[in-house]
Amino acid sequence: MSDYDDVWLVIPAYNEGQVIAEVVEAARKTFPNIVVVDDGSSDDTGQHVEDTGAHLVRHPVNLGQGAALQTGLRYALAQPGAEYFATFDADGQHQTKDVEVMVQLLRTGQADVVLGSRFIEQNGQVPWIKRVVLRTAAAVSPTARKLKLTDAHNGLRVLNREAAGRLRITMNGMAHASEIVSFLAGSDLKVAEVPVDVLYTEYSRAKGQSLINGVNILFDISLRERGR
Repeated sequence: MSDYDDVWLVIPAYNEGQVIAEVVEAARKTFPNIVVVDDGSSDDTGQHVEDTGAHLVRHPVNLGQGAALQTGLRYALAQPGAEYFATFDADGQHQTKDVEVMVQLLRTGQADVVLGSRFIEQNGQVPWIKRVVLRTAAAVSPTARKLKLTDAHNGLRVLNREAAGRLRITMNGMAHASEIVSFLAGSDLKVAEVPVDVLYTEYSRAKGQSLINGVNILFDISLRERGR
């Protein structure tokens, strides 16, 4: 038995065959319950996941990270004993030690959702252009300001069962992060933000969001908020 049998890691993956097995195997040393959503990969991502023993759900076509997270959360919610749900990147950026801290905070009842932040404590690993985009996104978003977030687009999040069950992600692409923040700001859920370490390897930097993607996120979410 593990101390984390009631925790499920949800990992969206698209063409991550180079690293997905290593990421999953490392995470399973702490968290035995992992579901990877292979979001229509054209490489061998799915086969590598099967070899790890993790749960695998496949999208027949690429739908985007938001859709993959929604699929993974619905799958994990259906599993017996599942109480806590962590969204975790497939490229090796996130660390299980941070998830452990976040889960423990949820167990105390002080929060329903815990979000990771790269900016509460200084993290020199964050590329400067990404830092500018992410800090700007948090500053200009009314919902992020309402929650007093420093990092509105960090993919490392942990939710309790109530929060995960109420969340509905409809934005399929990368703008889902802003959608999640908007949902939280409009809810009565207790939200906390804690410092986390994000590892920017050469591989993850090559896969990461560019400046134009950051601008697109701001544009997408601004349209969404205007339509409310």
